[in-house]
Amino acid sequence: MSARPTALITGASRGVGAAVARALAPTHDLLLGGRDREALDKICAEAPGARPWPVELTAVTEADVAGIDRLDVLVHSAGVVTLGRIGETPAEVWRRTMEINVIAVAELTRLLLPALRAAGGQVVLVNSGAGQRANPNWGSYAASKFALRAFADALRLEEPGLRVTTIYPGRVDTDMQRGVRGQERGAYEPEKYLNPDSVARAVLAAVTATPDAHVTEITVRPSAGPAS
Repeated sequence: MSARPTALITGASRGVGAAVARALAPTHDLLLGGRDREALDKICAEAPGARPWPVELTAVTEADVAGIDRLDVLVHSAGVVTLGRIGETPAEVWRRTMEINVIAVAELTRLLLPALRAAGGQVVLVNSGAGQRANPNWGSYAASKFALRAFADALRLEEPGLRVTTIYPGRVDTDMQRGVRGQERGAYEPEKYLNPDSVARAVLAAVTATPDAHVTEITVRPSAGPAS
């Protein structure tokens, strides 16, 4: 068994999750979570000590986490966004957004708490600027991210043996952002967005903080362009 710490990362097949995997690979053994097994295998090929963990996060069970007895880091990076005015957003959009962005996070964390406690581990939640303020057309997404913020705050207080960190990035140059800009019917301008590696560096800073330091929140904004 490796003496290195272990990190489980959701949404690891692309975007910020993949960047976090690359950032942690030199120091951690990795379990890379996601639905796209082929994409996960490609990321694993770049990171010795990484293994794919193909899973549907909205249906995760105790069987999925069987054998994970000790976990040093859990990074929640998976998420979805559907834009729309509140008056035009049907209930199924709210349910799907909450299911993936909040409920799946809470359930996976619950299932892995014994392993996290055994390691005195850390939970990192990749939130959003939308978790700090709500804008028009972002109602369901912002509500889910405010809920995720509340979840992190409650977890931090309930589990004093763990470190719990929320990362609030602005717009990031990812496939998800391309989808957002498509919904906004706006031009995709990657030079105005954060690089995924910049968000991964924030995660790494929190994870590698000295034992006396508990980094509870990090806000990262693009140096140019919109902040949300």
